[in-house]
Amino acid sequence: MKSYVIGLDYGSDSVRAILIDALNGNEIASEVFWYPRWKKQQYCNSRINQFRQHPLDHIEGLEQTIKSVIYQGKINPELIVSICIDTTGSSPLPVNINGIPLALLDEFKENPNALMVLWKDHTAVKEANEINDLAKTWGGKDFTKFEGGIYSSEWFWAKILHIIREDKDVKDAAYTWMEHCDYMTYMLADNKDLNTFKRSRCAAGHKAMWHKSWNGLPDEQFLNQLDPYLAGLKDNLYEATYTSDEIAGHLNEEWADKLGLTTKTVIAVGTFDAHSGAVGAKVDQHTLVRVMGTSTCDVMIANDELIGDKCVRGICGQVDGSVIPGFIGLEAGQSAFGDVLAWFKNLLSWPIDNLVLTSKILTKEQKEKLQEEIDANFIKTLAEQAEKIPLEEAVPIALDWVNGRRTPDANQELKAAFTSISLGTKAPHIFKALVNAICFGSKMIVDRFESEGVEIKSVIGIGGVARKSPFIMQTLANVLNMPIKVAESDQAPALGAAIYAAVAAGVYSNVIEASKVMGSDYEAEYFPEENHIKTYANLMESYKTLGEFVEETIKTK
Repeated sequence: MKSYVIGLDYGSDSVRAILIDALNGNEIASEVFWYPRWKKQQYCNSRINQFRQHPLDHIEGLEQTIKSVIYQGKINPELIVSICIDTTGSSPLPVNINGIPLALLDEFKENPNALMVLWKDHTAVKEANEINDLAKTWGGKDFTKFEGGIYSSEWFWAKILHIIREDKDVKDAAYTWMEHCDYMTYMLADNKDLNTFKRSRCAAGHKAMWHKSWNGLPDEQFLNQLDPYLAGLKDNLYEATYTSDEIAGHLNEEWADKLGLTTKTVIAVGTFDAHSGAVGAKVDQHTLVRVMGTSTCDVMIANDELIGDKCVRGICGQVDGSVIPGFIGLEAGQSAFGDVLAWFKNLLSWPIDNLVLTSKILTKEQKEKLQEEIDANFIKTLAEQAEKIPLEEAVPIALDWVNGRRTPDANQELKAAFTSISLGTKAPHIFKALVNAICFGSKMIVDRFESEGVEIKSVIGIGGVARKSPFIMQTLANVLNMPIKVAESDQAPALGAAIYAAVAAGVYSNVIEASKVMGSDYEAEYFPEENHIKTYANLMESYKTLGEFVEETIKTK
């Protein structure tokens, strides 16, 4: 009997749904929804690194994308056996005692502190520093040790601590906080008991300092020293966590009616986009899967024999079952990857936006067409010109820390920098320097894994950057000095979510078996160019030198 599953992938800018034939992995339909409020940058203030999203963007996107793939596929609703959701993270959301996001209540609907705090929000740097200081000095367990030994402002507790200090109304109204992947799953599922609802192992282990060795979340005494609110909040969170091959519930009647599905549809436990992306790309041991978008997440799996009691320094967590049940999931990443290039595009666009597109000489139609042409060719033209620059020609050295540094050794207070700019430096030179920088940042992650005893034998790239930029991928292969495969699927995280859904519904017995059938094939492979490897190795040393200087000498607020 035919069985179909839906994978729903929430990225930073949009949500996409795919409808998959679970028996052979064929994609039946897909749909993308761009968040309208986020597109206008409502509730955001980049000057202070505040990035909030309204849950209505996510709820509207869920309804529109799932309805669309069902309509396109013309599938009998009875045959859609399961749905799984992946999201960005850590992206916590405050909800009241009835499980309703505060942002959906009239008194909070325009309050940024009541919205979802997106992963890239760095307003909690001070609070993250407090957590790190306390973890090393309080005399008890170091609750950061399975999260690389450094807690980040991008993560769960730091963000909550920041919000409740800033906004008493939100503090008083929030009964609990849910990661984005947990809330969207909760919204669809029939289990509405916040105390028994199955929370994501992936989110809890990598971002909330959950670990089985200390029976769940950090000790109340530890949390109390940060703020008594956190100690009380722990009672309204969770003890057990669950992997995404498990059932969180079944589709509730309200959403079954909205979506045109049945209440027999299984809702799998939620997960993070990078981890489901690794599953969609057929991750295996000694394989690094690079999810390459606005930022990167670098995901690996390892068995207990390799990891044992070892804590890998400076990464974003090692969690049993977070990627594939039965293996330790390892996560690292860069706080900005595509965002580095997007920043440069925005910088160069200023005169276009403020002079050309405001000109009274051009008609409205001409401006719209010009904007479309610029958007379509901006990065493409820069990349083409940068690629033509001879390797021996001097280009600046840049750091990729425009949004801080995630790995190795999280430090969101760091800022990017350039050196070796001359009168001969043009826009393509800067662009090439930035491409080099994001690739050097990637190399730092690979080096950290290997120095910690986690061998990398192959690299897989997934996401828009991996598929659309041969220049970046070839540079990355040269810098890493190893081949890189590119996953064929446009929607590897959504595909990974669909794989989890198929296992939760019982179509397959485990994630590895399902991924072999349903996972993405590869469309390209980039090999290091022998005559470029040494040059990039020398440039890498300059990158390290600049990084050490900025980190040790230049202090920024």
